[in-house]
Amino acid sequence: MSNPSVNVTPPNSSGPSVPAKGANPRRRSWYEHPALSLLIAVLLLGFAWGGLSRAMGLSSFPGPLVALAEVPDIVFDPSALWAILQSLGRMFVGYLWALAFAVPLGLAMGRNRLIYDIFYPLVSLAYPLPKAALMPILMLWFGLGSFSKILVIAMGVSLPVLYHSYQGARQIENKLVWTAQAMGMGPIRRLYKIVLPAALPEILVGCRVGIIMALIVMVSSEMIARQEGVGNLLFTSMDMAQYATVYAVILILAVLGFALDFIFEKVRRSLTHWAQSSTAPDEG
Repeated sequence: MSNPSVNVTPPNSSGPSVPAKGANPRRRSWYEHPALSLLIAVLLLGFAWGGLSRAMGLSSFPGPLVALAEVPDIVFDPSALWAILQSLGRMFVGYLWALAFAVPLGLAMGRNRLIYDIFYPLVSLAYPLPKAALMPILMLWFGLGSFSKILVIAMGVSLPVLYHSYQGARQIENKLVWTAQAMGMGPIRRLYKIVLPAALPEILVGCRVGIIMALIVMVSSEMIARQEGVGNLLFTSMDMAQYATVYAVILILAVLGFALDFIFEKVRRSLTHWAQSSTAPDEG
């Protein structure tokens, strides 16, 4: 047995020895605190925005304080608030449609070669296609109502969720599936009892990407089919030269996107606390 007091640092190494596994991690610096980092980023963005606004001197590029002053008027305006809520409703419906379609298909593609061979060419063709480009076709088929917008949102969300579900299913050890098969589980039951829980960490990564994709496609679709929603509010304000309102709407969308991502990440961590995430940075 080796002497535990022997120095494990290589002889030619000039750096400090690596701390043993289980040792206390280093203390986080003051600027690494998430809330403080966010505050610094917001302040830097505000100063850069204000400086560019003053330097350019354009009425179409108001400063951040002017845009912020418009936010309460939008939030407390019933028509504007209703437009935002309508958009969020369509976004969540499209998001749920995408999950219901993409998660089972991605898991099946990851565990079944025939299903993979059938659907992979279609996915490869659809992946680089801008989903908002399909909006005019969907408008011709289904009209200007909510259905076409929900459908294009679902299409935009489906691909990242499908990809990560497929990757999660591929990473599962075959021993788990073989054991379940030996115990008499059928293909569908194995998919939901074995494959789905084991692939959950990777699936939720795709769901996190998808929720931001849903917000982007939601606004894009409403800019094309300009009848209602936050996209219509954005373009209508621009047409009427209400530039402060335009930037205020963009700020609201940015806050919504940040809040949705933050909440979903908290949910993801609580659901997959047993798995070490390869996507999240080390907060040690």
